[in-house]
Amino acid sequence: MEQLNILHEDNHIIVVLKPQNVPSCEDSSKDADMLSMIKEYIRTTYGKTGNVYLGLVHRLDRPTGGVMVFAKSSKAASRLSEQMKNGDFEKKYYAILVGKPREDKAVLTHYMKKNSVNNMVYVCGPAEANAKMAQLDYTVLDHKDPLSLVEVRLHTGRSHQIRVQMNAIGTPVYGDMRYGGEKAKKGYLSLWAYYLAFTHPVTKERMVFRVQPPKDVNPWTEFDTEKSVTIIKPE
Repeated sequence: MEQLNILHEDNHIIVVLKPQNVPSCEDSSKDADMLSMIKEYIRTTYGKTGNVYLGLVHRLDRPTGGVMVFAKSSKAASRLSEQMKNGDFEKKYYAILVGKPREDKAVLTHYMKKNSVNNMVYVCGPAEANAKMAQLDYTVLDHKDPLSLVEVRLHTGRSHQIRVQMNAIGTPVYGDMRYGGEKAKKGYLSLWAYYLAFTHPVTKERMVFRVQPPKDVNPWTEFDTEKSVTIIKPE
């Protein structure tokens, strides 16, 4: 079992750092996934027998690394899911884009639909069958031609949302040849869930986690993400 990077654990939740290219939960590849690895960790660490409960509260795309929280009880899972619905569950990402968006700061709104056959998501018209509204806001933090470092905050949680919406404005995420083609450049997907904030489902304490992207992986080496954003913790 791959060594888990546990950021916080108590009786109700466990917060971990998901490495890039590890699935959030089991998929058709049957590769080791975060949900199964954490269940096994709980089983062996605490001598649990039988089925171990672990709630998958949110997902990260397989090639995306960053902070994730899992619920260790159904009550915690329900309360965290409710926070996601009411906007109290906050996720922020760093992305390195190929090119520079026309605006340094903007809200992007698109309608998207998923093709379940090839697992691709496409921008479409709002009237199309199964179209779902997708919205995010981004801020350009730094630019070193031809790359731009941006901070992204999701308003909705659609599949592949950041990748599809950034490509839709002509600035694909670095390494995302699936959506950006050759323009995206070949390499690791430069999308990182660096910030997660939520209210603890039992203690009601505001929990804030911030983890920097890998400093030794190109093109993260081109930018100083530590200096880019100052996080002000809620009172």
